[in-house]
Amino acid sequence: MIVQTAEPGRPHFVLTMAQHTDFCGQLAAAFGNDQFEVADPRSELIYVVANHDRGWDEYDAAPGLDPETRLPYSLVRTPPMASLVTNYGSPEFNERHSPYCGLLSSMHSWGLHNKRYGYSKYVVKNRSTTSIETPPQFAAEKEKMLAREVARQERLRQTLRADGATAPWVEDAHLFQNYKQLQFFDTLSLYFHLDHEEARGVETYVHVPRSSHDDSDVTVRRAGDATYALSPFPFKESGMTFTCMGKYMDALPEGSTQAEMLTVLGNAPIVAQTYTFVA
Repeated sequence: MIVQTAEPGRPHFVLTMAQHTDFCGQLAAAFGNDQFEVADPRSELIYVVANHDRGWDEYDAAPGLDPETRLPYSLVRTPPMASLVTNYGSPEFNERHSPYCGLLSSMHSWGLHNKRYGYSKYVVKNRSTTSIETPPQFAAEKEKMLAREVARQERLRQTLRADGATAPWVEDAHLFQNYKQLQFFDTLSLYFHLDHEEARGVETYVHVPRSSHDDSDVTVRRAGDATYALSPFPFKESGMTFTCMGKYMDALPEGSTQAEMLTVLGNAPIVAQTYTFVA
């Protein structure tokens, strides 16, 4: 669950992780031009980008109530054990689709706890590093989860290497080209989903892949109402509009219960935020 910041007195835009990843999938489908290579294998990458956080589905169906904000727990404040379960559940979901999707999703889960393999400098507000910070009392559970993902990755790599059609997909340069695309789509989406429009500043994304052997920095900044300029521009054409679905809700009164919060959230209408990207 993601709860967007808001101006004082204004409602917050609340979205599930499935709605977040749906937006990521739109970015993946639109990525590529004469400077940035289109994803390959395209259908596999778009699928995993659009589903890379689906381990959150069960939690997002009944999120906890954050006693400090009196809103659903947002991404960075989710109780650690619930978060660790989602990190394992997402690769499980994606592996059911295909070994390659399971591999990239597993790399994403592992990377969230390990500085995204060093390919991102995006730091979520309220954190001090690019990694998820796990309290010491949950360290053993985190290490077990990460060990399971390392084992999953080796198993799936072996499966993919054994097939002549998929073996090129797991060559390191090609695999990490696609991993870096996934990180770009995820963190660019968080730029929009975590902060309301007035709070969005200038952000530079590193290691955005032009090809398997060439990366670029990409900078995004506000350029008007719901319009954002990216340089260099990595999508098909300037002027593309992307849509994220979610719901608006106000912080609940003091003393409200989780059940009351779920009722308010369940009754809120689904609405859209849209963002236009220009070169």
